[in-house]
Amino acid sequence: MDVRRRPVKPLCTSKDASAGEPLKQQQVSSPKASDALPLPLYLTNGLFFTMFFSVMYFLLVRWREKIRNSIPLHVVTLSELLAMVSLIASVIYLLGFFGIGFVQSFVSRSNSDSWDIEDENAEQLIIEEDSRRGPCAAATTLGCVVPPPPVRKIAPMVPQQPAKAALSQTEKPAPIIMPALSEDDEEIIQSVVQGKTPSYSLESKLGDCMRAASIRKEALQRITGKSLEGLPLEGFDYESILGQCCEMPVGYVQIPVGIAGPLLLDGREYSVPMATTEGCLVASTNRGCKAIFVSGGANSILLRDGMTRAPVVRFTTAKRAAELKFFVEDPLNFEILSLMFNKSSRFARLQGIQCAIAGKNLYMRFSCSTGDAMGMNMVSKGVQNVLDYLQSEYPDMDVIGISGNFCSDKKPAAVNWIEGRGKSVVCEAIIKEDVVKKVLKTEVAALVELNMLKNLTGSAMAGALGGFNAHASNIVSAVYLATGQDPAQNVESSHCITMMEAVNDGKDLHISVTMPSIEVGTVGGGTQLASQSACLNLLGVKGANRDAPGSNARLLATIVAGSVLAGELSLMSAISAGQLVKSHMKYNRSIKDISQVINSS
Repeated sequence: MDVRRRPVKPLCTSKDASAGEPLKQQQVSSPKASDALPLPLYLTNGLFFTMFFSVMYFLLVRWREKIRNSIPLHVVTLSELLAMVSLIASVIYLLGFFGIGFVQSFVSRSNSDSWDIEDENAEQLIIEEDSRRGPCAAATTLGCVVPPPPVRKIAPMVPQQPAKAALSQTEKPAPIIMPALSEDDEEIIQSVVQGKTPSYSLESKLGDCMRAASIRKEALQRITGKSLEGLPLEGFDYESILGQCCEMPVGYVQIPVGIAGPLLLDGREYSVPMATTEGCLVASTNRGCKAIFVSGGANSILLRDGMTRAPVVRFTTAKRAAELKFFVEDPLNFEILSLMFNKSSRFARLQGIQCAIAGKNLYMRFSCSTGDAMGMNMVSKGVQNVLDYLQSEYPDMDVIGISGNFCSDKKPAAVNWIEGRGKSVVCEAIIKEDVVKKVLKTEVAALVELNMLKNLTGSAMAGALGGFNAHASNIVSAVYLATGQDPAQNVESSHCITMMEAVNDGKDLHISVTMPSIEVGTVGGGTQLASQSACLNLLGVKGANRDAPGSNARLLATIVAGSVLAGELSLMSAISAGQLVKSHMKYNRSIKDISQVINSS
């Protein structure tokens, strides 16, 4: 607190000082504005208020008569002139009275609330310090002893607490975490907050990705006034995502990873990692894996492996667009186009080109194998090479975009459902009758009927596009997040039709999932991050396969399909047995007591 002292007139009376008697200071009352009035304040106020409203009423009545009689308002009689003078005088008085009152109240409040308290607190501190030095430590001014003023106790200023109801209605903001920062970091944060330094340039300017993320996070908190407490920053390798996974990071999100399995697929066992925040999902998939395992396992077939990209080009006429379509689809020209395409990568191999015309616009859907990479960048570079070649042959061709949505990426599309994109996989298993009853707690006939009415008929009634399944996207998303795939490609990768049929004289259940657009890779993108790389290693598909390029990515696609098969089998059984709500109430509720989880299992 700023310690300020009022100038105190020294009282230099040696007699009084030696006697030790306190000296009294005379208080001089300050003059008031009302002292200059000839009448008491309440009478003066009443007079001017009465005059103000009376004159206003008189003028309003006169102006109404003028308006009715079409008399100009600027034509003023003597009575009206006197009335306006009186009105002006009353207004001046009222403004002056309230203005002086406001200033007086403000000055008195500021003097009493801040100055006096600071002065008295300061005097209290000085007096206490002098008292420690002894009775001879009194202040002296020009040799005259100044007795200390009497000590007055000042009640501490306690801020008024809001009512409990107000606290409940007003959300208490989360505290903003202010880490210990160096002077250099503080200077950079201020520069980012003021807009002088772009946030995206911190990594290149500082050369330290971790420090850049920390500064960006703190600057964001100050700019928005919102706390990012709970968003972890430490424990992540930000250099591993620089230039390929995420820009302008401020932390990372934690998603728990569970394990379903073992999944017995094509004679091999796999422990399937699933990153999810949905309760019951991993447990349900795990039950499906158990049913498949004890029934002898599942089998998978890879039908197709080809990533697609479809540029759109435009001509001046539809005839010219058709000419290019015939040229591209001619088998005699495919060899030269493949040569142009394949030079973009040692793994890229052009498989075919499918064309579609809309007026004078031509869409060319290129399909190629991409090794163990998911392949979007690879196929895009190959397409660009072909477009450069075609531009020389068709100079009137106008390239509108490298992607014309006939691919189609990250959108539900019939072309992917029919033609496929990425890896097209079918996975099947025969579940024995006793397993259906003991493990899945249902009947074969009930499962077949439910699948027909739900996954087939119900989806058709809804106009589903590739959604003839129970919850394929649940499993696809969880495996994608765990293994570093592009989560947005869950859209077309979850295209799936689930089929169920009673076999072996109606005793056993044949179940299959057909997924034409599984888009996965084991190199590039998020697959190289530490956590995702560990999950790929758990499945035995980490990185590129040097002996058989592309085999790791194809194996991962079959594992995804096998996991979907297990998830479909378990969920459909729970619905058939009426256990869906019960299982979600069991696994979707937070239980802090571990013993309750063990006892309920």
